[in-house]
Order: sequence, then structure tokens, then C-alpha cells
Amino acid sequence: MDLFHSFILGIVEGITEFLPISSTAHLIITSQLFGIPQTDFQKFFEVFIQAGAILAVVVIYFQYILKHPKIIHKILYSFVPTAVAGLIFYKIIKTIFFESNSLIIDAIFLIGLVFVILEYLVQKKKIKLVRSVLHLSNLDAIKIGFAQALAVVPGVSRSGIVMVAMMFMGFKREDAALYSFLIAVPTILAASAYDLFKMRTIVFSSLQNFPLLLVGFVMSFITAYIVVNWFIGFLKKNSLIYFGIYRIALAIILMFIF
Repeated sequence: MDLFHSFILGIVEGITEFLPISSTAHLIITSQLFGIPQTDFQKFFEVFIQAGAILAVVVIYFQYILKHPKIIHKILYSFVPTAVAGLIFYKIIKTIFFESNSLIIDAIFLIGLVFVILEYLVQKKKIKLVRSVLHLSNLDAIKIGFAQALAVVPGVSRSGIVMVAMMFMGFKREDAALYSFLIAVPTILAASAYDLFKMRTIVFSSLQNFPLLLVGFVMSFITAYIVVNWFIGFLKKNSLIYFGIYRIALAIILMFIF
């Protein structure tokens, strides 16, 4: 792995972390296409650069959280089910799930299909998107947390499954996206901290590759900052159908590649 790879992977992480297309799947696929082996440092790098994307959300929505402090309680309610699932299935996630291209491709395809079906139901008025995230109940938050837990499967997309769950519950697309951004902060920070603890023996040895880590972190922050701001505006005028089609097309292409 060199600076070019670090630069590209940072961009991929920043673009895909908050779009409903699965950042984990895109990082794994990009690494495989570049022929980058899944070494201990590579795994540490992928965890580290997520912090750049999370920092972008904190910078963008810090004032929003200060203005609506009650939402912090909802975020915590959503975080708990995901944290429990992550702890229980940690070994399976890091071995079987992350090393199965067929599982990743199937998840990309199936969630893409769910997007298409969901938007069809919205178009036919079977589902009405009228609720605001500010009216989220504690029970809603817990349900969303269980939905987010499904994202332990690479390819599902944490933000994607959260948006699907919230839209089925009647929340507006942009509000669903906003909440998926907010609950990403404790979710990804906790997952990253646990990963770093598990990989603590290589953390200090990885400091000699600090330039690679810095480039990936910075690019992840910059691209995530741009994408998060763009995505909310996009959803006010558009649906998830485009992401559904993208996921289905990507899955079909990957079937031939792998």
C-alpha cells in the first residue's frame, strides 16, 4: 500500500460512509481490485480513516445537536441494540462475513431491490413520508437500532438500512438520512475503539506509516463533508431509486468480476 492507495481509499470511505451503498463493501472491493492484501495494517487503516468521516458529521451537525439536545437520548437508544449485536457477532463479522464476496454481493443486490420496492410503495401512496426526526419516540429509536444492527453484514449499508426502516415508519427521506448520520457517530466510534483495542499490538507499529494514515484520514473527512451536505439536499427533491438501481447494477457487475 502506498500514498496513492491511501488517497483513493480515503475518498472511497468519505463518499460511501453516509450514502446508502455500503462503505465496508466498497473498501473491501476497492482493496481487492488494487490487489491490496488484508494485512493487520490494512485493517487498522480502514478503521482509522472512518474517524475522518465521523469528524465531518460532528462538524456539520454540532450546532444542530446543541439546539436539539433531546435527540441525544434517542441516539443512545438506537446505539444499544447495534452495540450488542456487534459484540456478539464480532468474530463472525471479521472472519466469515468480511471474507465472503458472495455474501457482500448478495447483500448489495437485495438491499438495492428493497430500495426499489420501497420507493414504489411511496409512489403508490402505500407509505406516506410525513414524520420528522424531532418527533422520534423512544420505541422508534430502539426499532431503528435493531434495524441498524443488520448492517453487521457487509454490503447491507448502515445508513441504507436505517433509512429503509425509518421510511417504512413514515419518516421523510431527508430526516431519515439526518438521523442515520447522527447515530453513526457513537456507532462507528464504538466499533472503531473496539477494533483498535483488539488490534492494540499493531497500533504503535503502524505509526511508522503515519503519512498513509494522515492522507486517508484527511481525504475521508473532506469527501464526507461534501457528500453529507449534498445528500440532504438531494433527498429533498429525489428518491432512493437511483441508489437502488446503482446497487443492483453494481452487484451484477461484481458477480462477473468475482
